[in-house]
Amino acid sequence: MRRNSIVIMSALLLVCAVFAFADEAILIDFSTLKADIDPLKTGKPNQNRATMMDFSGVAGASYTPEQKAQMRVSLAVPNWDVVLASSSRNNMNQSLSMTAEATVAQDAKPYGGSTVLGIRVRFPAADFNSWARIQPPFEIPAFEKKADIADDGSITEKKDAQGQDPVNARFSRFEGSYDPNTKITTAYGIVKNVGVIKSVAVSVKGLNFPHGLSLILKDSDGNEKTMFMGYLNFDGWKELRWENPQYISDVRNRELRVFPLYPKTTPLVKLEGFLITRDAAHEGGDFVTYVKEVRILYDKAVLEPVRDIDDESIWGIVAKKEEERKTIESRRFGNQQVLRYLEQAKQTGAWQADQQPASK
Repeated sequence: MRRNSIVIMSALLLVCAVFAFADEAILIDFSTLKADIDPLKTGKPNQNRATMMDFSGVAGASYTPEQKAQMRVSLAVPNWDVVLASSSRNNMNQSLSMTAEATVAQDAKPYGGSTVLGIRVRFPAADFNSWARIQPPFEIPAFEKKADIADDGSITEKKDAQGQDPVNARFSRFEGSYDPNTKITTAYGIVKNVGVIKSVAVSVKGLNFPHGLSLILKDSDGNEKTMFMGYLNFDGWKELRWENPQYISDVRNRELRVFPLYPKTTPLVKLEGFLITRDAAHEGGDFVTYVKEVRILYDKAVLEPVRDIDDESIWGIVAKKEEERKTIESRRFGNQQVLRYLEQAKQTGAWQADQQPASK
């Protein structure tokens, strides 16, 4: 009996040791990105309410209301893009490489009934190395304010609710929410106050393909980091984990740093996408996999004491920088959405013209 108690205590101490030096957050959970509204009245939900963005603010006066409506988009699973390596990007491969919303069977274990990111990539059949990057439709904003989203996709900024829930009230919209019971933040692709990352885990379903999976993160300085998670040569759900080889648990051996506070941007990480790599020695053609979520373990960059002065409300430095970034993104993505809309309109018009009876 005593021996069993010792084993249990050792296991508990080990668990405590693992989490004593790191906070946990769900960087993204695709079950929260299910399409649940239909802004364009197509008859089927095609956008995710919680992550709607409107990029029509910088559109010119020449755009019609219908074209501006196309500039409203979200992180809904079908909106994610698949970008192939230039050597693999022909019309057939690109048209057959896409993402789709997939639902796990209700009686399945784990994740029964959950929505996941379905990925299909069409690699070339020829024997050469290739890759495919799966990325969100727009760069996830770091300081987007919380808002109420209507069924038509219109966005109304929420009023300050600092007194009700201080922890969640200071989060921006894509930071998601913090659960005080589990002490885990569930975000929409961005986590702030990240110092050193201890580990990253991706829940992915393999179908015995030998291809590699990497995760792409970006920090507050715009630097991308690609972490190789592992190979997908297994069947079923599995958690692929990347452990930071430079993580030091003993603080006495660390190089101590002091981060400047306001108006410096709080250190953060955001999801830039996934990278699927195919070796020339392996079979090409169609490839399919599914992703449920991404989790990170990290040390905080700075402690979070109660601030007795609201610096941002006085100086507005961070808000101005974020607005400049948003304007740049609006121009890039908004114009792209309009071009897609116009191309689709041309295609539809051509189809309708083909259906017209020949004149006598």
